[in-house]
Amino acid sequence: MADLNPTLPTPAQKREEEDSNTPTIPFDRSYSEAETLPVPVDTHSSPPPTDPANSGGGGTVPMDPASETQKGGHQWRWVALLSIVTLLVIAGMSAFGGYRSGMQIRASAGSTQSAQQVATQFALGVEDLEAKRLDLARQRFEWVISQNPGYPGVTDRLAEVIMLMNITATATVAPTPTLTPTPDLRSVEELYTQAQEMMAGADWSSAIDTLLKLRLKAPDYHEVEVDGMLYIALRNRGVYKIQRTDLESGTYDLALAERFGPLDAEARNWRDWAEFYITGASFWEVDWMRVIEYFSQLAPVVPNLADASGWTATDRLRIAYARYGDQLAAAEDWCRAQEQYINSLTVGPDPQVEPTANYVAEQCMITSQPPTATPSTGTPTPTSTVTAPAGEVTPTPTFTQEAPVEATTEPAPVEEPTKESNQP
Repeated sequence: MADLNPTLPTPAQKREEEDSNTPTIPFDRSYSEAETLPVPVDTHSSPPPTDPANSGGGGTVPMDPASETQKGGHQWRWVALLSIVTLLVIAGMSAFGGYRSGMQIRASAGSTQSAQQVATQFALGVEDLEAKRLDLARQRFEWVISQNPGYPGVTDRLAEVIMLMNITATATVAPTPTLTPTPDLRSVEELYTQAQEMMAGADWSSAIDTLLKLRLKAPDYHEVEVDGMLYIALRNRGVYKIQRTDLESGTYDLALAERFGPLDAEARNWRDWAEFYITGASFWEVDWMRVIEYFSQLAPVVPNLADASGWTATDRLRIAYARYGDQLAAAEDWCRAQEQYINSLTVGPDPQVEPTANYVAEQCMITSQPPTATPSTGTPTPTSTVTAPAGEVTPTPTFTQEAPVEATTEPAPVEEPTKESNQP
């Protein structure tokens, strides 16, 4: 027994041996440090596991079920957090979509109102241009371009205003002070009453100007009635302008009237005739056949329809026939040229065309004669060969008029009886 005492471990040695044999839980790197907690092992309450065979190898302690429960709780915590974040993202996207939809609706309403203002200012600019208020018209057209650069016709109107301002070289600022006080001094009811009086007096331009001012001040005031009055005024002024040789402005007024309602048959006819005249005149000095094609249909219907040049449809048709005849005569196509001159003189007499028509008729007569059938008679018979076919070929009206001219130079039968009566 005395020999065994030195081999027994002391309490301190036992504690060190227990600490060295304390099992540890293996570290799982798939979890973060915040998720893993050390598992406490009470070395004092229970004896440490020992190797029964004294082999020196320490065994591992199985994981505590409480640690597994803690891991599952952390996983559910992350799932809940992700769900909350997802809901917040969805709510934010819904709010952003609603904001975008509201902005689009607001922008659409603003664009509609802006389009109405642009159309109104353009119409007022046209009125100012026609009234020679060039500076005010230029300001209106420039404003329309700043709001809508692609508005139809605004660039052409602005170019026309600038051209007129450069040609006149006179200050157009003088009329502007008279325009500014008028919208401020008259009430909406007064403007409406004045427009009705102007309509009754057929003062279409003043009525349109007053109605547009009324529309600017109170767009909803008698909206249906104002639209109807604008339609009638624009329609009547358009027809009046076409009848007074202002074809382009007249067709434009009719196009504006058509925005308020369909045109009647008479207004459509005047618009079609004006457009037909403008199209036919566009081929002037370029293609005489096309000019004849258009005005030969237009002249019988509206012979007195004219443009700013003062030439009626009948005048243009007559001149076009003569110019086409000149073109054919230059190409020595005498007979076809003669037909055009006859057509021109049929439409209307022209002393300047008649000499050329007579000369072309003679050339057509000469070139249209068939060759003579006498091959060997020689030179003395050109006069007989010329007169013989003249009786066979039906003469044109220009040649039949030459015979009476020669016959009037023979006064002999009239003078002889007078001499006999005076002899006794």
